[in-house]
Amino acid sequence: MDLLHVIVLALLQGITEFLPISSSAHLILPKELLGWPDQGLAFDVAVHVGSLAAVVIYFWRDIWQIVRAWFASFAGAGQSDDSRLGWYVIVATIPAGLAALVFDGIIETHLRSATVIMVTTVVFGLYLGWADYRGKRTLNLTQMTLAMALLIGLSQALALIPGTSRSGITMAVGLAVGLQREESARFSFLLSIPIILLSGLYKGFELLNASGIPWGDILLGTLLSGVSAFICIHYFLAFIKRIGMMPFVIYRLVLGAVLALIIF
Repeated sequence: MDLLHVIVLALLQGITEFLPISSSAHLILPKELLGWPDQGLAFDVAVHVGSLAAVVIYFWRDIWQIVRAWFASFAGAGQSDDSRLGWYVIVATIPAGLAALVFDGIIETHLRSATVIMVTTVVFGLYLGWADYRGKRTLNLTQMTLAMALLIGLSQALALIPGTSRSGITMAVGLAVGLQREESARFSFLLSIPIILLSGLYKGFELLNASGIPWGDILLGTLLSGVSAFICIHYFLAFIKRIGMMPFVIYRLVLGAVLALIIF
């Protein structure tokens, strides 16, 4: 890959993975619109590993408390807010994991196109705007129920379709069921950890017998993706608390309009 392509794609992944604007769409569009060569499976796995490292490092205290409380609940400590949150993350991960096993081939073959991205970008952008406007935004994660977590998890399965945005749809549903903006984002970020990990392992197995992997591109892409994702998480949480989701809704609608002009 050209150095410019490595830098641009890694930064796109890092910045868009946790913004409600779809990282998969932004990785596909350079190929669809600019004629860039496909970056390959190895690079996709690498930049996702960078994003995973960023969210784990940023939330390591939260993760440690959740994991410790979850295991303690089996040792007679009883259920706590943190242990319940651990169960909610597990339950919310199952629908997307099952959907990926069943539909991944179909999505890879038929849905990775600029037209699909145009439609999903607009439709789910409008839903994000509606949820941010209509949601009560009064609940924190200690008030979340299993039903809420399952509903968010079911929505995450839709994010397999490029342009939907995993973070966007999970935050939107979180807002729709009454979570505060920061809390819906926090749960979305925590929920990203198992799904990115599982996806990386699944795709990583496909690379076991691969040869000619460009390790220089891989290492640079992982580093740039991780650093940009970490910075993005930090500023995004502060940003939505003050301003909300509307700037991202507007961005999605503009992007959809530009894609429509290009396609038609």
